[in-house]
Amino acid sequence: MDAQLVAFTGVAAGMVAMPGADFTVVVRNALASRRAGVACAVGVAGGLLVHTALAVAGLAAVLVAVPVLYRTLQIAGGAYVLYLGVRAVRGALRPQLAVQDPEAQPAGGTGRSLRQGFLTNVLNPKAPVLFLSLLPQFVPDGVPVLTRTFLLAAVVVVLALLWFPLVALLVDRLGQWLRRPRTTRAVEGVTGGALTALGVTLLAEPLAH
Repeated sequence: MDAQLVAFTGVAAGMVAMPGADFTVVVRNALASRRAGVACAVGVAGGLLVHTALAVAGLAAVLVAVPVLYRTLQIAGGAYVLYLGVRAVRGALRPQLAVQDPEAQPAGGTGRSLRQGFLTNVLNPKAPVLFLSLLPQFVPDGVPVLTRTFLLAAVVVVLALLWFPLVALLVDRLGQWLRRPRTTRAVEGVTGGALTALGVTLLAEPLAH
C-alpha cells in the first residue's frame, strides 16, 4: 500500500470538505434545484482542475514570484465572492425572489450555476499556491515527479467530484423543508452574509498593500 498516497488522500479530503465560498455557493444553487446544485458542484471541481493543472505545470510559482499578478487575482476573486454575497442578501430581503420552483428554472440557469462554481474556485489565488507547496511533499524519492503529481492532482479532482455533488444532493434531499419561504430566506441571508464577509476579507488584504 502506498502510505504517502493514502496520507495525501486524507489531507486532500479535509481540504476539499473544508467549508468555504465554494461550499456556500453549491448550497445556494442546490436550494434552487438539484440540477443547479450539481452543475455548480461540477464547476467547483473544474476550478480545482485548473488549480491542480497550474501546480503540475509549475505555473502557480508565477503567482508567488509576481506580487502584482497575485494581488490582482486576489482582488478579482474577492470582488466576485462579494458580488455573490450581496446578491444573496438582496434575495433574502425579497422573499418573492427567494423561492424558486425547481421545475421552472430560467433558460441558462444550469449554465450560470456551473459558471458560478467554476469562477468562485478558479479566482481563489491561494489555492494554486497551496497545491504548489503541498503536492511535492507527497512525491517520494525516485518516483517520476510529473507522473506522481498528475496522480495527486487527479485525487483532488475526484474527491471534489464526489464531495460537492453529494452536498448538492443532500441539500436537495432536504429541499421540501429548506425551500419553505422562511427557511429559504434564512439560509439565503446566512449564506449571503458569509459570502459578503468572505469577499470583504479577501479584498482587505490586497487593498491594504
